[in-house]
Amino acid sequence: MIAIVDYGIGNLRSVEKAFQQVGGDVRLTADPAALAAAQGVVVPGVGAFGACARGLRRGSFEQPLLEAARAGKPLLGICVGMQLLFDSSQEMGEHAGLGLLPGQVLRFPDDMADLAGQRLKVPQIGWNQLWHDGSDPLLAGVPSGSFAYFVHSYYCAAADEADVIAWTDYGINYPSVVRRGNLWGVQFHPEKSQAVGLQILRNFVDLVQRSGAV
Repeated sequence: MIAIVDYGIGNLRSVEKAFQQVGGDVRLTADPAALAAAQGVVVPGVGAFGACARGLRRGSFEQPLLEAARAGKPLLGICVGMQLLFDSSQEMGEHAGLGLLPGQVLRFPDDMADLAGQRLKVPQIGWNQLWHDGSDPLLAGVPSGSFAYFVHSYYCAAADEADVIAWTDYGINYPSVVRRGNLWGVQFHPEKSQAVGLQILRNFVDLVQRSGAV
């Protein structure tokens, strides 16, 4: 069973339905104790980092998530859920993350432009490409250059480039998929990314099923 953490943040049903579509045995849970029995964990997130971090802590999920990570369970953070894996965010003040990945969450610069010199809007809303070397199992069957759907004003500045398994260009090159051991994070919304997103969720389900070999 894969536990989808319900800590009072929206967009949970669409994540649940997308996992069900690829055959995942998933359950929404607002019970921190349920993470101990789960084989894998998903941390979704929409909105502001600070509100999401407060929701996790108010729901008493922080320690169970850290324990799940230490136990080697596959864990996937989606959008702000990926950002929460890092040390901290500068969104609307300084907010502490889970500290599972070193680095900060920073706002896109205001003066970004595309190759044609056109100013890029913040937030980034829409389709953009994932560039990767094809070596990570989460991205199996997803060609480099595939498009995914993004909605965000902040990006993860990873302190260790070895944690970055895919990059996206939006004025700057920033990490769009990260991994450290049994932890993965995707900055985009796989549940809104059609066939590419479903393939990534299918890959995560497969990783959970064979988690002893991850």
